Amino acid sequence: MVKLETHLGETNISQEYFANLVGHAASECFGVSGMAVTDATQGLRSIITKKEAPDQGVRVRILNGRLVVDLHIVVTYGVNISAIVKSIVNKVRYTVEEATGMEVARVNVYVDSMKTE
Repeated sequence: MVKLETHLGETNISQEYFANLVGHAASECFGVSGMAVTDATQGLRSIITKKEAPDQGVRVRILNGRLVVDLHIVVTYGVNISAIVKSIVNKVRYTVEEATGMEVARVNVYVDSMKTE
């Protein structure tokens, strides 16, 4: 649970909401083939449901009152990885700050594999 305190009161936002928001924003970027599985629960869930969950490959945490986002992605073979990563960082930062009003300190993008399509 992420708590946002302002002069108007306190707002609680679930980790699942952040993970879904970030996962959706990242997967919409050009060159992203999908999100990588980062832990056993995500892997088991994807095996059981036979589809990719929106929060797969996403970890959101708070550091000194600001958000830190870790993304594990699968990219399409032959695309410029540097350009994809810059695009993802900008889109995720903008989407999260617009939707929640919370400041994003860092977006860490890890390219776990490549996929040919």
